[in-house]
Amino acid sequence: MPATDEQAGRGDLLTIGDVAERTGLTRKAIRLYEHKGLLPPAQRSNAGYRLYSSDDVAVLGFIRRARALNLHLDEISDILDLQRGGVQPCGHVLGILDTRIAEIDRTIADLTELRHSLSTARDAANADRRRGQRAVVCRLIEDRNVEDSPR
Repeated sequence: MPATDEQAGRGDLLTIGDVAERTGLTRKAIRLYEHKGLLPPAQRSNAGYRLYSSDDVAVLGFIRRARALNLHLDEISDILDLQRGGVQPCGHVLGILDTRIAEIDRTIADLTELRHSLSTARDAANADRRRGQRAVVCRLIEDRNVEDSPR
């Protein structure tokens, strides 16, 4: 959509639709980021439409990349606040990434342990079935009167 005379007078400001197209974000996400303070309040046209600058587009591009790394909005806000305050946020970002990696490692360990437990239960159930017995794990699930785990 070509810029209106009003937009041209404001330094090639873009509508939310144009910004969404350029950044790959939805209009709803852009409004959310503005509402959460990640973007300054958008300028408004005489008709009340949001208008965004190239700086806003750059910030939204950063937010999209940060979200792709699974950074939380509050973390992104902290990074932007540091940068806007003249501080290079690289050390802060590295700390966030280290924390996220540690969380992923814990999740992987938990899932590995769960997988091992499930495999052990399945193997025990298959062994019981081969011996012609009703598998313990099946009894736990199927019997309504079983209250405790097997001894």
